[in-house]
Amino acid sequence: MSETTDRTTRPRIPTTPLREVPAWAVLERRLFDATEEAWRLFSDRYTGPDGRILHAGGFEHRDGVDDLYEPFFNWPAFYALGGGDEILAAAKHHFEGVTAQLTEGGMLTDEYENGYDWFHQGESLLFFYGLCAADPGDERFAERARRFAALYTDPAHGNYDPRRNLITAPHNGAQGPLEGLGTEWLTYPASLDYMEAYGLPLHGLPGITRWSDLEDPAHAQLMGDELQRRAAGDTAVNLAATSLVTNRWLYDGDAASAAWVARYVDGWRERAAAAGGLMPDNVAPDGVVGGLHDGAWYGGHYGWTWPHGLHSVGMSTLIGAINASFVSGGTTGTRDDGPLDLVRTMLDTSLEHAITAPVTETPFSLRGSWLERLGPHAAEPATLVPYRFGADGWFDYGPLQLDLPTWLWWWTRDDADRKRLDRVLDGVPGSDEVRPFRDKVEAGHEGPWLAFLDGSLPDYPERALSMALGQLARRVAVMDAEPVDPETVHLHFWQRANPVVTEVLGQLITGTPQTLYNGGLPFAAVAYTDADRRRPGLPPDVAALVSGLDRDADGTGRVELSLVNLSPTHARRVRVRPSRFGEERLTGVVVRGEDGGVWPGPSTASAGRAGTRTAATVPLDAPDLLVELPPSHRADVVLLTAPAGSSPRHQNHEGARP
Repeated sequence: MSETTDRTTRPRIPTTPLREVPAWAVLERRLFDATEEAWRLFSDRYTGPDGRILHAGGFEHRDGVDDLYEPFFNWPAFYALGGGDEILAAAKHHFEGVTAQLTEGGMLTDEYENGYDWFHQGESLLFFYGLCAADPGDERFAERARRFAALYTDPAHGNYDPRRNLITAPHNGAQGPLEGLGTEWLTYPASLDYMEAYGLPLHGLPGITRWSDLEDPAHAQLMGDELQRRAAGDTAVNLAATSLVTNRWLYDGDAASAAWVARYVDGWRERAAAAGGLMPDNVAPDGVVGGLHDGAWYGGHYGWTWPHGLHSVGMSTLIGAINASFVSGGTTGTRDDGPLDLVRTMLDTSLEHAITAPVTETPFSLRGSWLERLGPHAAEPATLVPYRFGADGWFDYGPLQLDLPTWLWWWTRDDADRKRLDRVLDGVPGSDEVRPFRDKVEAGHEGPWLAFLDGSLPDYPERALSMALGQLARRVAVMDAEPVDPETVHLHFWQRANPVVTEVLGQLITGTPQTLYNGGLPFAAVAYTDADRRRPGLPPDVAALVSGLDRDADGTGRVELSLVNLSPTHARRVRVRPSRFGEERLTGVVVRGEDGGVWPGPSTASAGRAGTRTAATVPLDAPDLLVELPPSHRADVVLLTAPAGSSPRHQNHEGARP
C-alpha cells in the first residue's frame, strides 16, 4: 500500500490488491474492446475514403443535415472516456467528409447548416460539440466554434434581433433567417401520412378540426399557407442555440458570448413570467408572444401543439437553462440556477394534469418508442402526462421522458428536484429494470442507474454493461443482416446501425446521464486524463465506477469513485478531475485502503491476507488528483468538491503534466 501523503500538497492515494477481480471492471473493459472492433467495421463498410457516408440519394428539402452527422454523435464521447486514439482521428475524418458531402449537396454554407429548426440543428451539433471538447487544441474546430457562434451573436447575420432579444425565424442558420418552412409544406394534404400520428400542425383554422379535413385541397392549401405565414419570429426550440454560443465561450471565456446566452435566456424567462410561469412557444417578429397565432402562447413551430410538445419544448428549454446557469457561474463565481425554474414549471404543470392508464391503451404520438422501452410493462397502469396543448386544451398523454427530470436533478442536486424525479420514476412501471433496448439517442436507462446510485440496485453495473454489450452485438448483426444500397438506403439507417454505445459507460465512468440529444453540451461529474499519454480518458486496462453523487445547498459535493487496474504487469496513472470543464475543484479526498495486510505473501502460502479497512480524509485544494495504480490494484476514494470560482474552459489534456 502506498503512503497517504507525500512532500507536496497532493495526497498519495492508497491502493489495495485485487484478491478478486470485480466483474463490472472486466465487463467495462470488454465493452471498450468490443467498441474498438465495431466502429472500425462501421467505418469500413459505410464510409468513403474521404470520410463521407456512402449515400447517393441526395436531398430534396431542408431536412437531412442531422442524419449524416448523427451516426457519429457519440464517437468523440467514447474517445474522451478512454477509447483509442484512432477513433478521434476517424471522427474528425468523418466530420470533414460529411461536411464536404453536405456542402456539395447544397445543404451547408461555409460549413454550417443553411437553416433549419433547432430541434434538428441540436442533433447535428452533438458531434461537433463532442469533438471540440475531446480535442480543444485542434484550431480547425476552435475556429469553427467562433465562426458558428457569430452567426447568432453578430446581428449582421440576421439570425438575432438584439433590440427585441429574439432569434428571428424558426428556420435559421448560415443563410440567416429563412422564409417559411420550405417547399415541402407549401401545402399540407392528408396524403402526408407519415405526419398523421402528430395530428394537425395548427389548431383553429376554419373548417379544419381533424386530419381527414386535409383531404380537401382547399383545406390543405390553407394549412400550408398558414404554416408558411406563421414561420417568422422566435420559437422556444431556438433556446438550443445557446449551446453553440456556450461552446465558443468555453475556449476563452469570451464575455460577449456569456452575456448573449444570459440575455437570450432571460428574454424567455420574462415572457414565461408574463404568461404566469409556463413557457410560451412563439414570439412574433415584433416581440409579441402569440402575435402570429391570434394571441395564443402555443402553436409555434416545434412547440406545445405540434409535433412533440413537451419533448421538444422541454428539451430545448432545459438546454438553454443549463447553459445560462453554467455561464453565470463562470462569470460571477456563483452559479444562478434560477433559469431552471422554466423547466420546473413545465414539468409540474404536466404532472398536475396527469392521468393513470396503460400506454397500450392510449393514442400517444410517441407511443412506439415507449412500447419498446417498457416491454410487458406497457400494459400496466402508468402515470401519463400531456405532452401537448392546443385549442381544446392538454392532449397526447404518455410517460414523462426521464431525461428531463434526471438532468434537472443532476445539474442542481436539489432535494425538491429529486422528489419530482422520484415521483416520475414511481409512475413508470418497471423503471428500475435493466431492459435491453437502444434507440438513436441511446438513453432511457436512467431509472436503474439512479437506483444504483441510491444503493437499491447494487448489481446495475454488471447488468447494464452486459446489456450494452448485447446491444452492440445486435448493431453489428444488423449491419450483417441488411445489405446497403447507397442509391436506395433510408437516410436514418446509419443512426440505427451505429455500434458505439456510451450511455452506460458515461453513467458508470463519469457519473453523468446521456447527453441531452437535441443539442446539450457534454458535461460530466468526473473526467479523466491518462497521465502518461497526456490525453483524455482512462488509461488502458483501467476501469472506473462512480457509485455515489451528492451535493449540499452550499455547493460542496461528494463523489464516490473506484478505479481498478486490470493489468497484471503494467502500472497505470490517471488524473481524476471533478468536472468536465473545470467548473468544480477538489477541497479534499477521503482515501480508503487497508492496514496490516500481506500481499502477495510468500510462495509457500496459499493466498495473501487482507488487512483492516482504513479511511482518512485529506484536505486538498487542487483541480485534479493523481492516482497511481500498481498492477492488479484498485483505489477507492470519495472526492470532496466545491465550485471552482473561475471560468470553465475546454480542458487541453496535451498540456497536462504527470
